[in-house]
Amino acid sequence: MVDLRRGLIIVNTGPGKGKTTAAMGTALRAVGNGLRVLMLQFIKGSWHYGELDAVEAFGDKFIMKQMGRGFVKVGGERPDAEDVRLVEQAWAEGERAIYSGDWDLVILDEINYAISYGMLEPAAVVASLKGKPEMVHVILTGRNAHPTIVELADTVTEMRQVKHAYEKGVMAQRGIEY
Repeated sequence: MVDLRRGLIIVNTGPGKGKTTAAMGTALRAVGNGLRVLMLQFIKGSWHYGELDAVEAFGDKFIMKQMGRGFVKVGGERPDAEDVRLVEQAWAEGERAIYSGDWDLVILDEINYAISYGMLEPAAVVASLKGKPEMVHVILTGRNAHPTIVELADTVTEMRQVKHAYEKGVMAQRGIEY
């Protein structure tokens, strides 16, 4: 086996819990190895949760930005124009970050949702990822990863729920789910 080193494209997808959590674990590992990490959250934006406070301890080595307004309307309705604008803005910042040379790992948190909701064209994301700088790692999270992104990725993990405490009436726990 050849010792090949290059930036990876990683996808965390599937209906189970843990996609963002897995990306953050990789981010912590990266920071611990001297890499600089930027995490852009495409949908999250209205809640405050523990990760936002925790990453402050890393200073400019790990930056996390909430780019959305929170949950978006899906289903039969078209996404709100403001949510689409915010997703487009998040993608523009993400694409700049990937090409900037400032970051070793760029996490595009919940971008798969934005694509599956029709708020962002998968072809634009794929084209940008195909041309990314050789040593930049990119993680894309969210359910329903687009097949073209799955095909392009080096590593794809699908989270599958076996059971969840919520099914027993246990609400989200501070420090565990947020």
